[in-house]
Amino acid sequence: MLVGFMGAGKSTLGRQVAVRLGRPFLDVDEEVERAEGPIWELFEQLGEAAFRELEARFLREAAGRREPSVIAVGGGAVETRDLFAELDALVVHLPVDADAAWDRVHDSRRPLARDEGDFRERYARRQPLYDEVADAKAADPDGIVLAAAGVTIGTGSGNLVPGNDQAEVVADAHVLELHPPPLEAPIHTVPPGEEAKTVATAERLWRELRLDRGGTVVAFGGGCTTDVAGFVAATYLRGVDWIAVPTTLVGQVDAAIGGKTAIDLPEGKNLVGAFHWPARTIIDPAYLTTLPVEQRREGMAEVVKTGLLAGEPYWELPDEQLVRRCAAFKAGVCLRDPHDRGPRQVLNLGHTFAHALEAAAGFDLSHGRAVALGLLAALRLSGRPTDAVEETLAPEPVLVDRDRAWQAMHRDKKATRGVLRFVLLGDTGAYTAQVPEADARRALDELIAE
Repeated sequence: MLVGFMGAGKSTLGRQVAVRLGRPFLDVDEEVERAEGPIWELFEQLGEAAFRELEARFLREAAGRREPSVIAVGGGAVETRDLFAELDALVVHLPVDADAAWDRVHDSRRPLARDEGDFRERYARRQPLYDEVADAKAADPDGIVLAAAGVTIGTGSGNLVPGNDQAEVVADAHVLELHPPPLEAPIHTVPPGEEAKTVATAERLWRELRLDRGGTVVAFGGGCTTDVAGFVAATYLRGVDWIAVPTTLVGQVDAAIGGKTAIDLPEGKNLVGAFHWPARTIIDPAYLTTLPVEQRREGMAEVVKTGLLAGEPYWELPDEQLVRRCAAFKAGVCLRDPHDRGPRQVLNLGHTFAHALEAAAGFDLSHGRAVALGLLAALRLSGRPTDAVEETLAPEPVLVDRDRAWQAMHRDKKATRGVLRFVLLGDTGAYTAQVPEADARRALDELIAE
């Protein structure tokens, strides 16, 4: 639900967000007008108090629909006492400056935008009410999507585990040498990289945790740390909450967003996992200042992938904007398809090849390097230019066993009854398609050094 004063842009931004999330958009004012007539006439005939009762009824009906929706709420609905406490919804406040709001609406037929003094008095009265009902604030579609996904971007985490002081931290041992843990709590360390994503590591964490079912696991580290910690949280006591605090570029733009958690098996990457959306994801780009150049290059592979999918050169942006745009893009896709049954599959651009190379290398090949190579193969199969990948990531062929890579590709999660489907890139965006085996094998072989 989007709340805010007159002129905040609730209807405009709401429609944009609804398209990104693949959800219906409802404007409560429009619903009231469709059923009862123009709002200015209702104000004249019924008075404001009666209109608020009518508005509240329509809002309850909109919120009670089973299908997830994006709902723009009339600016004065917050004055109906305890209304929002009844509604099961995420409430996002869209702030607007009083001067800007007056400029936008004073020439309209809005019944409460006729006298500037009264307008400004209402503005001042409602501001604390918006703060009271809102779960988050946002100023643009990216901000709304991030709020809907539970993602916060900025320095400092505030009260990391609100309302619950029972938490335990799963942290990359190397990250703890560089940064203090995000909260005071028992700490369980995991090794850096894919070594963290093993059955043995997961079993050790299951045995070490002392949380009850109301506890929270806090993951502090890169993508591999959030993967294993999220999986452990999904399976410990049949599921406890978890919070992701990613510290690497790949974690902040990709791995810690969207609720996919997993560990690896010798036969393939991410073959054992669960969908378990984090209660919160706290992204602080300041952690990137201690990131080694090689680790940054790892993350840039996911940045280039996201930019290719979005059709925008995200890899050219400064860090904070780069992280925000990539995180918002992925969050929107994942909210649209939380269990990876359709639209979310586009996020696997290049990853079928990448995972095959990683498995063939016994996971000694870094994920970012593998993704860079996988993007080359996907773009070649798509008949698209590879300049962005080659200039930004400069991938080189790797020395792995060709047959083992081919076998690993057939064990990939995206294979169905042994038939491989690949994410390709067309003129209007990404799509999935079956590729002839000879073409897929040729594309894979081009990534492997002689």
